[in-house]
Amino acid sequence: MKSYKNIAKIVLTGTACLFFTEVNAQDLQADNMLLFQRGNGGWSKQFKGKAFKYDVEFSESQKSEIAEEAARDDANIDNGSTAKEIRYLVKAYKKDNNPKYLAAAENGIRYLLKAQYQNGGWPQYYPDKHLYRAHITYNDNAMINALNILQDVVRKQSDFDVVSQKLIEPSANAIKKGIDCILKTQIKVSGKLTAWCQQYDERTLEPAKARAYELPSISGSESDEIVEFLMSQPNPSKEIKDAVNAAVEWFRTVKISGYKVIDVPAPGTELGKDRQVVADSTSTIWARYYEIGTNRPFFCDRDGIVKYSIEDIGYERRNGYAWYGNWPRKVLDKDYPEWLKRNGK
Repeated sequence: MKSYKNIAKIVLTGTACLFFTEVNAQDLQADNMLLFQRGNGGWSKQFKGKAFKYDVEFSESQKSEIAEEAARDDANIDNGSTAKEIRYLVKAYKKDNNPKYLAAAENGIRYLLKAQYQNGGWPQYYPDKHLYRAHITYNDNAMINALNILQDVVRKQSDFDVVSQKLIEPSANAIKKGIDCILKTQIKVSGKLTAWCQQYDERTLEPAKARAYELPSISGSESDEIVEFLMSQPNPSKEIKDAVNAAVEWFRTVKISGYKVIDVPAPGTELGKDRQVVADSTSTIWARYYEIGTNRPFFCDRDGIVKYSIEDIGYERRNGYAWYGNWPRKVLDKDYPEWLKRNGK
C-alpha cells in the first residue's frame, strides 16, 4: 500500500494559513505481522492449523482468534517462518519509518538468538520440543534461513543497517557456532566427507528421522543451500574449504544424468495428473534422499518403508513431495567456480 512520510503542508486560504500533517498510511502486511508475532518474538507458519497470507483484511472476530493464537509457544523457523517476517518488517520500517516494525523485527532476531542450541544448531520449533521439532533442522533451509538473517545483521546489508548495533556481536557469535555445527554434521562415509541430512539429533548430532517419510539420508536439496552459505563466508578456513569441496564432489558423484521429472495427464486422479521420471538426454537431476553408505536414491510413503523407485510409492506422496530437483545446478555451474577463483581449494 502507498505510504507517506509525515510532511507538514501549508495551504493558503486568504490571509489565514491552515497547517495539517498527512500521517503514514498503514502497511497491511506489516501490521498483520505485528498481530501474529508470538510473545517470544517468533512467528508461527499457520493460522487455525493452515498456511495463511498476510495481505488480507482480517475481521475483528478473526483478530480475536489471532490474539489467542499469538499467546501460544508455537513459534518456528519452518517453511520460511520468522525469517520472512523479519525481512519484511525491516523493509517496511525503512519505507514507512514506523518504530513498531523495527521493534518487531529486532524481537524476531532476538528469538533466533534464543532458539539456537549451544552446539550451534537450530530446532525447527522453539520452545516446543514435541517429537522431531527439537531436531537440528536443515529441512526446507530452516537453519540456513536463520543464519542468513544474522549474517545480514552483522554485515548491515539487505536493509539490516537499521537494526540495533547491540545485536551485531551476538549475531556474529551465533554464526560462528552455526558454522561449527554445520561442519560437525557433514556426513562421513568410509572416512570421506559427503553432504548433509535434513535433520539431526540435537544431542548426538547424528542424522535423525522427522516425519515418517523423512528418514536419515544425505539430502540433494538442503545440502545445496548449506554449501551456498559456506561459500558466502569471507576468508574461509581450511575446514570450510574442505566441506565445500567435498560436498561439490558428492553432488557430481550422485547426479542423475539423462532423466527429468514431468507431470502427465491422469484423468480420474485427485490432481488429474501424475508425476513420472522419463528419459531426456539433455537433463540432469538430483534426488532429495540418498541412502547413507550407498548413495542410492530412495523414496517413502507415510508408512516409512524405503522404496527405490518413485513408481513404487503411492499417488499421494509421489505427487506431494519434491523427490527430485536440480538444486545444486547453480552451485556447480556458476557459484562454485567463482568461489574457487577467489579462494582456491
